Amino acid sequence: MPLKQEGGLLHAEEPIFSYRLIVLLLVVITAGASQGLLLPLLTILLERGGVPEHINGLNSMALYIGTFSTMFFIERPVRRYGFRIVILAGIVMIIAATLLFPLTAGSFAVWFALRILVGIGDSGLHFATQLWIVSRAPARQRGKFISLYGMSYGVGFSIGPLGINLLHFGDQAPFLISAMLYALVLLLVLKLPADRPEPREQGEAAGFSRYKSIYRVAWYALLPAMLYGIMEASMNTGFPLYGLGIGLDRAAISGLLPAIGIGGLLLQLPLGMWSDRIGRLPVLIFCGAGGGLLFLAVPLAGSSVWTMAALMVAAGGLVGSFFSLGLAYAADMLPRNLLPGANVLASIHFSVGSIAGPVLSGYGLRYLSESSLFYLLGGAFLIYAITGMITKGGRTSREADSGKTLNS
Repeated sequence: MPLKQEGGLLHAEEPIFSYRLIVLLLVVITAGASQGLLLPLLTILLERGGVPEHINGLNSMALYIGTFSTMFFIERPVRRYGFRIVILAGIVMIIAATLLFPLTAGSFAVWFALRILVGIGDSGLHFATQLWIVSRAPARQRGKFISLYGMSYGVGFSIGPLGINLLHFGDQAPFLISAMLYALVLLLVLKLPADRPEPREQGEAAGFSRYKSIYRVAWYALLPAMLYGIMEASMNTGFPLYGLGIGLDRAAISGLLPAIGIGGLLLQLPLGMWSDRIGRLPVLIFCGAGGGLLFLAVPLAGSSVWTMAALMVAAGGLVGSFFSLGLAYAADMLPRNLLPGANVLASIHFSVGSIAGPVLSGYGLRYLSESSLFYLLGGAFLIYAITGMITKGGRTSREADSGKTLNS
């Protein structure tokens, strides 16, 4: 489809692989790789230093404290300064914190503060890239566009844990490589055009009233972000400890960690396109139920690496699309001027889940059983699917009208 650019906005005529979209996807890949590396890397380094599992989980929580706190003010700078400036600021924060980690090794308090800084930067660039892509995506292809975002994060998140093997070259090596990748992406972002979200409409509710309106319409669409946060954070901080507890070596753990992301990468685009055809709700319910059952089956694999890998790839394939499908579902139901607020709420949900995940998995591993990590994940996704079947996902007449338009 021929492309037309006007006022810095991405219109339906623009080719899907424009320079802007490619750069935004590279930002997401780099962010995913950084997060996929830092969470297990810092967990392993702290564990090597003798930090107990539950305290290790509390330190991991710092990144999501930064993410969570950012969501209360991020919408204003994005509206005022535009997407590009916020992405650049986030990258600079992450580079600075990443370079400081190896220089402050052994300081639990400093690492806690640096993780908060990474969370702030990561939150800013993710919020801006998500909103830029979702708000400019053609309605008929929204699932495909947001799936490209999810696939890009999955690619980065899958290759990130492999950076643990760079520890053979010294504790500084993984941090230096991650910072260099961010620096290269920063140069590409500098060439992006200026663009801002749609202005608020006259008479539009502000603050809590606006968020209340969004919740009333799209509450079920916002829950996947929380579940994805729980899954991602608890797997990256809890699975290395689970693996060590059942006798896996470091190579096996670093090889298994990308399995969730690989599964998400394989099915992200097909699920997005499928949701464009049959609707987001049935796809979310199906993926939640299937993913929940697969997570519950992981402990049955024992220490069999190949069986565990197959189950985790399959589970990741189903629930790896949760965040992106949830955003697309919210966009189906809400007017475009409310999408920044919906993105804020989705990011807050993701942060809450990401904070809760390491704490719950850490205490579960310490006080309940090694398998409690997978009981937590399996139960959470099954409850979500059952809730959707009972409540019909909180569908509204607006969504029904939107579905008729898209399918006509």
